[in-house]
Amino acid sequence: MLDQWSAEALAGIGLKRQADGLAIDIPADANIFAMTVGRHLGPGARSRTAMVFEQADGETVSYSFGDIDRAATALAAYLRTLGYGRGDLIGIHTGMRPETAIAHMAVCKLGGTAVTLSQLYGPDALAHALNHCAARCLLTTEAAWAPLRQAAAELFPHLNDVLVSGAAGGEPDLAAILAAPAPADFEPAYTGADDPALLMYTSGSTGMPKGILHGHRVLASYRPSINLFFDLSLDDEDAVFWSPSDWAWVGGLLDMLFPAWLAGRPVVTSEARFSADWAYRFMARHKVTHTFLAPTAIKRLAQTAKPRAEYDLALRVICTGGEALAADTLNWAETRLGVVCNEFYGMTEVNHLIGNCAALYPRKPGSMGVAYPGHVVRLVDAEGGEVPDGESGEIVTPATAPTRYLGYLNNPDKEAELRLGPWMRTHDLAVRDADGYFWYKGRSDDLIKSSGFRIGPAEIEECLLAHPAVAEAAVIGKPDAERGAIVKAFVRLAAGYAGDAALGEHLRAHVRQRLAPYKAPREIVYVDAFEMTSSGKINRKALRAAEGG
Repeated sequence: MLDQWSAEALAGIGLKRQADGLAIDIPADANIFAMTVGRHLGPGARSRTAMVFEQADGETVSYSFGDIDRAATALAAYLRTLGYGRGDLIGIHTGMRPETAIAHMAVCKLGGTAVTLSQLYGPDALAHALNHCAARCLLTTEAAWAPLRQAAAELFPHLNDVLVSGAAGGEPDLAAILAAPAPADFEPAYTGADDPALLMYTSGSTGMPKGILHGHRVLASYRPSINLFFDLSLDDEDAVFWSPSDWAWVGGLLDMLFPAWLAGRPVVTSEARFSADWAYRFMARHKVTHTFLAPTAIKRLAQTAKPRAEYDLALRVICTGGEALAADTLNWAETRLGVVCNEFYGMTEVNHLIGNCAALYPRKPGSMGVAYPGHVVRLVDAEGGEVPDGESGEIVTPATAPTRYLGYLNNPDKEAELRLGPWMRTHDLAVRDADGYFWYKGRSDDLIKSSGFRIGPAEIEECLLAHPAVAEAAVIGKPDAERGAIVKAFVRLAAGYAGDAALGEHLRAHVRQRLAPYKAPREIVYVDAFEMTSSGKINRKALRAAEGG
């Protein structure tokens, strides 16, 4: 359908027509500030609401695009007086607060690189990131810094400057700096598309988190897919954006905060802990229309049978990614919650490869979608040869993919591991059908080999989630002397169900009947809650480690 669009319409979502098809338009001077707040500083837009922060006491603080720009200039000017400028790393550790969003704009004005740091990090994880990149400056909050202050010199030997919002220990007060007038003579040092903009630390299958560098090009390269997974309604006049996903990660930052400002629409935020009832009430209070939710969060919302009857919701679009979305969860979102729910797929290093857009083409429940325009996506075997439709293969994309990262920080060996000939590899397995739709089959490094069978945990988890007794599920391979590995399932039950042997047999029969006998879990453990990763996914690595896998 996009092939029929005019050149002007394609340009509106970041695409251009070339001889070999559609391509993503990435201007050489692309800059995250210019693409977001900088677009909305004219007389008609400067006063529009850019952000609403709901404080712990329920009071709200609103910021216009002009407010964001002034505060960002004030911070950038202050950092420059400390000696920071083009190319310097600035750690942003301020959580789901206005300081984080403003700081990103300030770092753009400075020509620096923002190091995105989650407040979910413990001291060791935070120290690893800051020490690996040797950042000399950190922006944080009193609540996050207070437990670290006494040991800071030992934990973070590279830090020279720590700016603390609400400082109680003598550090410069970040909140006061942001509230100060912006110097009229400040000259920004904006950088271009291939200059570093973001340094994100993300866990891999082995070792400590790796530092992933993205250039300013990343937001330009995301424009088409952002428009598609928000169902071509990104700039609706009444659009209000929110996500519980941490702004230190791609989902919260590049799939929510920056897209909202790309469209000139407000984003609402809060530091409150996520629960289904809180999320529904929050979305109702702020008339949220667009959200990014990980499938795990959608599953928790889905435990409310009739949300529209209980809450006054304006919500109409959910985009989701990060893990596979079960067909039953999609069905609930669209029939019970009454929204469009578009799944998309990628990874921090190279994102937005595959996905859905209900406004343009039909979805197939349980499918990841099709390759997004401007992307080449293939499925290959272990040697890099393409597999035919209907056969499982690893998802790969060319090393020149438009959404590619700049590289891992100081880790060329890891970069080499991600290459398979001309391809960038993902270690994710999928099957493509004859219509071009991809179906997720799990991680190659999570693959369970049992009695000669190759078993992907994702399809078993989806099958279990389709059972009314199951609220959440995670499946791993448990080492077994006889079979090599057995399928083990961890299950959090829905309200009203008892985790007994009879239910276990019923769940095994459910999997046997829906998938295959050899895929039925030989062991089922009932849990009250799952340990989650900082990006909001079930920590399957911890489950495997506990089983010796």
